[in-house]
Amino acid sequence: MGDPTKKDGAPRAFSSPACSMHEAPDAYMGYAAAPELHDFLNELLEAERAGARVTLESARAAHEVRFADLLRAIHRDEARWCAMLARHLEARGATPSTKVGAFYDKAMAIADLRERIVFLNRGQGWVARKLREMLPRVRDEALRADLAQMLGSHESNIALANDLARGAP
Repeated sequence: MGDPTKKDGAPRAFSSPACSMHEAPDAYMGYAAAPELHDFLNELLEAERAGARVTLESARAAHEVRFADLLRAIHRDEARWCAMLARHLEARGATPSTKVGAFYDKAMAIADLRERIVFLNRGQGWVARKLREMLPRVRDEALRADLAQMLGSHESNIALANDLARGAP
């Protein structure tokens, strides 16, 4: 490393002290900048709101208890994630979207409940993929922990819905 002092005995000045890295903007450090993060959270919020509506209405229409139970469980998760996403947006001074994602209309156009659940799973998979892509770029530890929990929940729901759609007991 060498001598930290100049030849005249004075300490060397460093141009970028490591102790100030915490002051660097998120984007400089490889994290998502606030506008990108807000857009991402709102995109997820709209998707989760669509999923919540699809699962609620589908559970009401389900004639088989096992379908209705699964859909109600997923609905509770979707509603929980909507609240979490809105809370994080508000904490950052951003306005949560009030829109329902286009996924809702597409899913509800599928009359067969088993096929709708398969389509719902594709939507859950899309959210899981988006979360996996963004998680390493989220600097805020509390938000990252909540998004990681959301990812785990979606992965679990995907497995349960796959089992049900395949006819597993």
